[in-house]
Amino acid sequence: MKSSAAFLLAALSFTSAALAENWPSWRGPNQDGSSGETGLPVKFSTTEGVRWAADVPGLSASVPVVWKDSIFITAPIDAEKKLVGLCYDKLTGKEKWRTTISEGSEVQWDDKSNLASPSAVTDGDHVYFLFANAVAAACDFNGKILWKRDFKETHGAFATQWTYGSSPALDGGKLYIQVLQRNESFKFQDKFEKGTAGKDMSSYILAVDPATGKDLWKHIRPSLASTESLEAFSSPIFTTYKGQRLMLISGGDTLTIHDAATGKEFSRLATWNPPGEGYNKFFRLVPSPVVGDGMAIVCAPKNSPIFAMPLDSKGETKPVWQTEPKGVTSDVPTPAFYKGKFYVLDGGKKILSCLEPKTGKVVWSGELGGKTKFESSPTVVDGKVYCINFWGEVYVAKANTDKFELLGMNEMGNGSKPNGNAASVRASVAVSDGCLFIRTQDKLYCIGKKVQALP
Repeated sequence: MKSSAAFLLAALSFTSAALAENWPSWRGPNQDGSSGETGLPVKFSTTEGVRWAADVPGLSASVPVVWKDSIFITAPIDAEKKLVGLCYDKLTGKEKWRTTISEGSEVQWDDKSNLASPSAVTDGDHVYFLFANAVAAACDFNGKILWKRDFKETHGAFATQWTYGSSPALDGGKLYIQVLQRNESFKFQDKFEKGTAGKDMSSYILAVDPATGKDLWKHIRPSLASTESLEAFSSPIFTTYKGQRLMLISGGDTLTIHDAATGKEFSRLATWNPPGEGYNKFFRLVPSPVVGDGMAIVCAPKNSPIFAMPLDSKGETKPVWQTEPKGVTSDVPTPAFYKGKFYVLDGGKKILSCLEPKTGKVVWSGELGGKTKFESSPTVVDGKVYCINFWGEVYVAKANTDKFELLGMNEMGNGSKPNGNAASVRASVAVSDGCLFIRTQDKLYCIGKKVQALP
């Protein structure tokens, strides 16, 4: 009997470990804001359900990236004029190391974001950091810099009016950096030079060798857009469909699908802002594309509709569906996909919606509530949708239902409730090993069951 019980216990432990997932990039293990983790809490606070809370040296929109017993974030240290990569122990919250990646310059270019907005990405052996001043580095899990590059030297400074925020991505043994920018250098607020005069300011996707930091290829991505509409703060998304590894890029008034290995463009969505047709509004794009059930969706900016295209589209294609004008939309948060449904957060109106991928049919929409905006993206796990707003309030709604149901709201912020966008919480919730990892104004929280190191 003892041997049988021991065998059962070992089997259960193995199963639990096998189900535990890392969160290796800003949108998680599936690149869609979802995870297969279970046992996540509905009710918690800064004192309830907290496994640990760690101080962070600076506010940033970068999402905690988790691999086994390590958590990686980026942060600005304004007083020291430094941009740093940090590693925390997942079991205790203790800071393992901080490595300065860039120093000696401003860490903030506008009042809404700073140069540490891009999230890190890891392959389990190394972690890669990218900052909005075009400086990137690879570190080992002890914080040692393996290589560092300033992309301004070879490709020019990023020419975006607002602070660059695209996160790097890893796929197929390549490190990808997306730069969708204005096609000429310019001065912002009569203070900051954006882009580099004399350099080619075309928008591009860069594939880099993760081992050396050297360029593998550069794919120029053309667009009919102009001025601010050329700018995007989305990140590349990868998926496999019908045996083909694909890369999806949103921005420049369109969505494009590429061969992930070479960057070759397979298809693009007909622009939602055609020249000469009266619209011609110049707005940057923030949300990344999302894939589910053979479909890709993209959220056009500033309360415009959501557009969908099949993953096997070829050439220029019209959307197979789009949401109604002034209907379901998202200006900043990237939607999530979970168990056959898209989840879209309208951060300004504070409305969460559930959509069917094939048709765009709205299954439900519901008001989260609160008095401030959401600019973080929803995380869907364990049948729950987690959304965190500017003040650090985490709203939890039920997923996989035929009607909206709000399960609760949890106050995780430090009590600061700034007017406007300054000093606001923007980092999405990360999930690993049965725990939520929540980054607020000055803390990193681990919420959930007892943390164990992943095998």
